[in-house]
This record gives sequence, C-alpha cells and structure tokens, in this order.
Amino acid sequence: MKIGVIGGGQLARMMIAPAVELGVEIRVLAEGEGMSAQLAATAVGDYKDAETVLAFAKDVDVITFDHEHVPQPVLRALVDAGVPVHPGPDALQFAQDKLVMRAKLAELGAPQPDWAAVADEADLRAFLDDHGGRAVVKTPRGGYDGKGVRVVSDPSEVADWFASWDGPLLVEELVAFTRELAQQVARRPSGEVVAYPVAETVQRDGVCAEVIAPAPKASEKLIELAARLGVQVAEGLGVTGMLAVELFETADERILVNELAMRPHNSGHWTQDGSVTSQFEQHLRAVLDLPLGATDLASEWAVMINILGGPAEGGLTERFASAMAAHPAAKIHTYGKDPRPGRKVGHVNMVGDDLDDVVYEARAAAAFFA
Repeated sequence: MKIGVIGGGQLARMMIAPAVELGVEIRVLAEGEGMSAQLAATAVGDYKDAETVLAFAKDVDVITFDHEHVPQPVLRALVDAGVPVHPGPDALQFAQDKLVMRAKLAELGAPQPDWAAVADEADLRAFLDDHGGRAVVKTPRGGYDGKGVRVVSDPSEVADWFASWDGPLLVEELVAFTRELAQQVARRPSGEVVAYPVAETVQRDGVCAEVIAPAPKASEKLIELAARLGVQVAEGLGVTGMLAVELFETADERILVNELAMRPHNSGHWTQDGSVTSQFEQHLRAVLDLPLGATDLASEWAVMINILGGPAEGGLTERFASAMAAHPAAKIHTYGKDPRPGRKVGHVNMVGDDLDDVVYEARAAAAFFA
C-alpha cells in the first residue's frame, strides 16, 4: 500500500517511522525543498494546484494530509478522479472554515461558546454589548497558533480585518475557562472509532507549550464526557483519520469546543511514547481502514514539552548528547528545522508514575535546546 501525504511539515515527518513499521510506503508532496518530511518527499509542488496534486495522487492508494489548507476544488478533483481521500472534503470543510464549523457543531448540539458571524463594526459592537464588553474575534480561515485571533473590547481593534477580509468574521464569547484540554479521537472509514485519554494543554502566546496526559485531577465524569464529545464530533462531521478536539473546561466542569484539527496534532505528540499506539500510527491505520490500535497509556503519566525557537546560537544537534546524558529517560524528537524565534522545532516526551518527576525531567531536558 502507498499513502500520499500532502504537506511536508513535521507531522508528515513523524508519519514516516510508523509507516515503515507497518510495511506501508509513504510518499510526500512537499511545498518546497528541505522541509521536515524531506526523507519521504517524492514530489515538490503547489498543493493549491489541482494538476500538481492529481499527478502526485496517480501513484498512491490513498491521500491524507499534514495540514488542512488544500482548497476544496482540489479536494473535489481528487474525489472525482476516484482517489480515496481521508479525511474527505465534506469533513475538511469544517476544519477549514470556523464559521462553517460553528454552524455544524450547533446543528449537532455540541457545547461551544456563544458565537456569531459579524459583517461590520456595528455587528461586533452589538455582540460586545451582549457579552460583557470583551470577545474573541477570529478570521474564519487560515489562522493557527494564535494567528488570526484577537481579544477585543472595541470594534476598531479589527477595523483592518473588516476592510480586508472577504466575508464576515467570527466572534466568540471570551470564555472564563479554568484550563484547556484536548481530546484525540481516531475514526476509520468503515466506522470504528477509538478515543485517547483526555489531556491538559498549556498555551503560551497562542502556541501549545506543554501537554499532560491524562489531564490531572480529571473526574470520571469529565473523562467520559470528553471522550463522548470527541466521538460525537468525529461521527457527526464524518472525520476519517485522527481528530483533535481542543476544549475549554469551566469551573463547573462543563467543556466547550474551541477548535478542531483533522490530522495528527501537537496536543497528541505525547502518544509517541506515552500510548500503546501513537497518533501517527493510528492515523495511518485509520486512513487505510485497518483495525485501530489500543489507546491505553504506556505509563501512569505522559508529558510533552514543545521546543519553541531553539537555541539562539548553533543548532539543535550539538545539544543532544548533553540532554541525553542528563536525562536518559527523556525522548527527544526534532523536526529538521533551523532555529527561529517562536518556531516549533521539536518536542520532548517523558513518561513515568510520578507526575512531578515526569514534568521536571521533561522540562529540564527541553531546556537544553533553549
């Protein structure tokens, strides 16, 4: 079997090892030379060009993705050509457009923040007046890692977006959450679905910095509710492959859907070393419609720390030996990227039975790459 991955970033890179272990050939359509997944990059080209993507898909059995940005006309062209696409365009539309996502989640009855589509400053002013004077405004398409998101108290703060954006913006209530959670789910085309333990995520400047699995002090009610919601979303949206449901937890133990990602996701990197089946292997199994793997924890706790930016001088490679010597149980994963402020260049995973020790070891190992 041959899997074609559109996008040459670190998520595609981390699919390579499990593909080899499963005896699956993986081919990558990278956006440029020298990207993270260059080891499997059999083609370089524009994923927004239908001819380029169709030529790449000609020699594979299924297409999947490193990101959700392939345009709908290109996705439809693949389907029309008879290429299996997972997740398909009908599902991906909900990850590509936040307004479409919000409307669908409302139709499904999934809990989410109050929201509205706002066409101008007057619409936004009315929403602010109804929601305590502050709200979150998002561009419906293209935002990630805090980009395309602003917390505002006056419509003038997004006047530039109203002037340049084609169509309405999304505004959401500013949720008074106690923490953020992430629920990973996998679903295969024939319908089998599995859920991972819900994890706690810590964001810094809009970027995921740390993940702890399972979420500390989570009640059985919360664990069951998060898993049930993740499965509901996966089935309701027709997702195939991995799905990450980013959640807000409130003081009264409600959970609200914040964002969705239909692919392996940063909040699930802990599964590489902390779960029986990593999210990357699980994604490959799912898109090939193979039986899904167990999602049990490999140890009591798993912690992931992102390496953001990397060292101010030199590369990552020369830091490995010192980090490994000081923290031999830590698992270091790098993405083949040059250091740059704010850039995700790798992560460290650590597992164990004492949460304080696991967090300390993971943070300390990651600090060698700062």
